Amino acid sequence: MNFGVLLFDKVEELDFVGPWEMLAMWSKVAEGPGRCLLVAESPGPVQCAKGLSVNPHCSFADCPPLDYLLVPGGQGTRAEVGNPNLLDFVSAQARTCKAVLSVCTGAFILHAAGLLSGKRATTHWGSLDRLRTLGDVEVVEQRYVEDGGVWSSAGVSAGIDLMLAFIARTAGDDAAGKVQFAAEYYPSSVRYGAYENQVQAPAYLKSTA
Repeated sequence: MNFGVLLFDKVEELDFVGPWEMLAMWSKVAEGPGRCLLVAESPGPVQCAKGLSVNPHCSFADCPPLDYLLVPGGQGTRAEVGNPNLLDFVSAQARTCKAVLSVCTGAFILHAAGLLSGKRATTHWGSLDRLRTLGDVEVVEQRYVEDGGVWSSAGVSAGIDLMLAFIARTAGDDAAGKVQFAAEYYPSSVRYGAYENQVQAPAYLKSTA
């Protein structure tokens, strides 16, 4: 199984590192993907949103066929939705992928690649209205959502929950449980500063406040 994670300049670090950790842990403790690949347009280092520099495993040109593809978000998505090379890569891989996933504003790349029209999807709370203005996406305010093999999540840390849910759907609850336990991912219920009560907070967060 080949699982690809897309990288591009100004990608949000936790958008891909969180899911990557779950993927790698899945491979280690529960017979997950045989190959987890960081893929970028060119083979050089990718400069992320907060200053991290990452070396991809392969470029678009030498990437093997993928079984699954995850598209993270970040400020870089605003430029990449107009990058024909990247959109062609996502579209071509999606044709044979069993599922395609997005984190945060990676949803806009999926849409630009023709993968979100008529689908239910979500994104970072700050971009929910922008996703609605596209006109052909049913926007839901949930931590993550799946519709016909297309998964999307809310922002940044939500990619971890997305990946655990994806593992549970793909390999079963026991595999997801092994990954969750090995990673010690049991989020605290503590809320700091009551920001979940802000008007722009997503519905799913307000419902747990």
